[in-house]
Amino acid sequence: METILFLAHTETDGTLPKPALETVTIARKLAQELQAPLMAGLVGETVQAAANQIATCGASRLLGVSGTDFGQSRYATDVAAAEAICKAIRPTLVIVPGTSRFMRVLAGVAHRLSGRVDTHVTAIAFSNATISISRWYYRQRMEGILQRTQRPWFIALDPGCYEPYRGDSGNARLEMVSLEALDSWRRTTATSFQAPPADEQTIRPDADLLFVAGAGWTKKQPDGKVHVAEAQRLILDFLRSSQASLGGSKSLVDLSGEGQAVLPFMTHLNQIGQTGATPRHPKGLSTCCHGEE
Repeated sequence: METILFLAHTETDGTLPKPALETVTIARKLAQELQAPLMAGLVGETVQAAANQIATCGASRLLGVSGTDFGQSRYATDVAAAEAICKAIRPTLVIVPGTSRFMRVLAGVAHRLSGRVDTHVTAIAFSNATISISRWYYRQRMEGILQRTQRPWFIALDPGCYEPYRGDSGNARLEMVSLEALDSWRRTTATSFQAPPADEQTIRPDADLLFVAGAGWTKKQPDGKVHVAEAQRLILDFLRSSQASLGGSKSLVDLSGEGQAVLPFMTHLNQIGQTGATPRHPKGLSTCCHGEE
């Protein structure tokens, strides 16, 4: 029988972020379909508030690793905390939100526990006594459906794929896992956070509209010239006014190797690893524009 562990980190205020609540939804659904026990593990400076958020989710055990050392995103402490929770539960399936914090450590946890890991998962299904996951490849052009027999199996769910869990909160009984951070784990320290202004964001997972820009924006126009600056202004103005999300576009980035122009803001997004993160939108609205006159 499978044992399912929902594993997440808390926000700075001790609550769960939206991607974590979305992961609770599919973890509960899978536990019900498999008739398997569901448990939850939380990591953060404080975790009681997060535990209270999911007190009625059906988890038979709620475990936590907390303390100042576990409040910030850091590989050494996060991987140790996740490993400690997994060893206390011995799950076969570990479902986590695909946040940047956990995406950095999930492979390390799986390696320590002789498991396997799949990231950027968009759906989890159970049929014919088999668990399958879906994810997209080649810039969201091909969908793959995968199955594994190796356990434990770590699955990182992309944000925006399921509705957030909205169960009643309560006074959760939380089991604390004792874990003392070693001095060697503290060599990396987060000193500040940097984020773009809200009106400058181009990746908006909660947007109702997905804008996919094609290669025509950076090709020569009828006058024989490339109008990259004008193209960038038009795209960014549209995104600001419509609050659409910009989908990853391989053509706008990779054509630089062929000597073609690349939009400056797309090059920046590629460097920080966001161009491959095409969000999934609940209303399914999208627009595609190639930019050729």
